[in-house]
Amino acid sequence: QVQLVESGGGSVQAGGSLRLSCVNGGYTDSNYCMGWFRQAPGKAREGVAVLDSDGSTTYADSVKGRFTVSKDNVKGTLYLQMNNLKPEDTAMYYCAAVHGLVGGNCHLVQDDFGYWGQGTQVTVSS
Repeated sequence: QVQLVESGGGSVQAGGSLRLSCVNGGYTDSNYCMGWFRQAPGKAREGVAVLDSDGSTTYADSVKGRFTVSKDNVKGTLYLQMNNLKPEDTAMYYCAAVHGLVGGNCHLVQDDFGYWGQGTQVTVSS
């Protein structure tokens, strides 16, 4: 059974960096679309980055050039390297996964994802 546990959140100043990790406890093979979503106080949850089983990635425009999503295919751990953080990046960050999507259908659409972690808080001060 897929169980996602995030870690790595914290408080940093603007311009700083953090790396989030998401361990997939039920990882059995590499055929997962996995991603990161975030929700700021008073706002809807939004997609940040996704990584398909073939290694292709999609990023939200707001994080392009600053965030990098990657995955350890042996352990099934998903990472989000966040550089040049801005106060508007402050949010609860959630890891999400879906298994067995047809190739090319891994998108920043949260309804596509059936498994979610509990979230890790990222706070960026100015």
